[in-house]
Amino acid sequence: MLRAGRPESFGGESTGERLARIRRSPHFADGTFTNPDGTARTRPSGSPLDLAKTYFEKEARAGRAPAGTVPVHPTTLADIAKPPVTGVRLTWMGHSSVLAEIDGARVLFDPVWGQRCSPFSFAGPKRLHPVPVPLASLGPVDVVVISHDHYDHLDMPTIKALASTDTVFAVPLGVGAHLEAWGVAPSRLRELDWHESTEVNGVRLTATPARHFCGRGIRNRQHTLWASWAVVGTEHRIYHSGDTGYFTGFRDIGAAHGPFDATMIQIGAYSEHWPDIHMTPAEGMRAHLDLQGGSPYGVMMPIHWGTFNLAPHAWAEPGEWTKYEAEEAGQAAAFPRPGEPFEPAGTLPVEAWWRAVSAPLAQPWRRSPSSVVDPVPDAVTAEPDFAGER
Repeated sequence: MLRAGRPESFGGESTGERLARIRRSPHFADGTFTNPDGTARTRPSGSPLDLAKTYFEKEARAGRAPAGTVPVHPTTLADIAKPPVTGVRLTWMGHSSVLAEIDGARVLFDPVWGQRCSPFSFAGPKRLHPVPVPLASLGPVDVVVISHDHYDHLDMPTIKALASTDTVFAVPLGVGAHLEAWGVAPSRLRELDWHESTEVNGVRLTATPARHFCGRGIRNRQHTLWASWAVVGTEHRIYHSGDTGYFTGFRDIGAAHGPFDATMIQIGAYSEHWPDIHMTPAEGMRAHLDLQGGSPYGVMMPIHWGTFNLAPHAWAEPGEWTKYEAEEAGQAAAFPRPGEPFEPAGTLPVEAWWRAVSAPLAQPWRRSPSSVVDPVPDAVTAEPDFAGER
């Protein structure tokens, strides 16, 4: 469907007071939002031919899809109907979609129930496993939290389905224009700049910095903000990274809002062509430890992997590499199957389930000391410029 001559899935444009608020943001300069170190979006390293070879050569495609059926956990409404015994329960739905139950509130992060993360239903990266739970079977959700407007985090069909419920939507500045275009009432939007907070059903949600970029169409790039999220309840704290490169600001986020009982950290879709807007598993573990003040406190759960093929690394590599980094750091980490609920203070899912459905993995990270303790460059040099990443 076209809206004003462009696909409806591109979303809305900020106007009026929303646009004025964007322009007043201390993180908006020269017509664009900028990253925590002040940099704006740059182009990927290498030539277009290099990027094409990365994606389409036979060698590059090896191992980028499961070699068997991904074992989706048969979650039912009954599994998540009873309150968590310990006060916090996480259910990874695949990629960056997580149902988090914390101190009586139900928070749904980056829900993507669509079959493709794309502006089109007939093209673009397709799911590698089914949705674990029908959206209608989740039960009531207090707040839907969106990290940014890329297609693998903000899915129009999913938002339209949730628009008919009573849920509140917490989104970064500018993203509300998309939701309004898809039927979400302005009264149900909590649109936040970095360091701003809102309260929903007893929990405080704060939009915290991230190092990434935005955009759903040709004209609206950098006109919506991207964010990570700290959620603080009456007794517990959790963190969702959204998409981000490693930056030293994780320490500040942890000092202000942590330590966290659980962190959900992006560790997939990394590449040498865009090293500064997605984290490797080693950087993801470093970010987790930064958030916890350097102490192996709480549980780290890897997200942004296993559901869509968005980068040239092997499909199962993020899980395997993260498991290695967790062991090296002496850090508790959870590896649930898609749809598998667990309580961070309870028994953790730790089985490397992906090994049964993946080709043998090269493991170059095992040939050197863990990069958890290695210095990570803080310079921004490259970002991808294609719809597949979104």
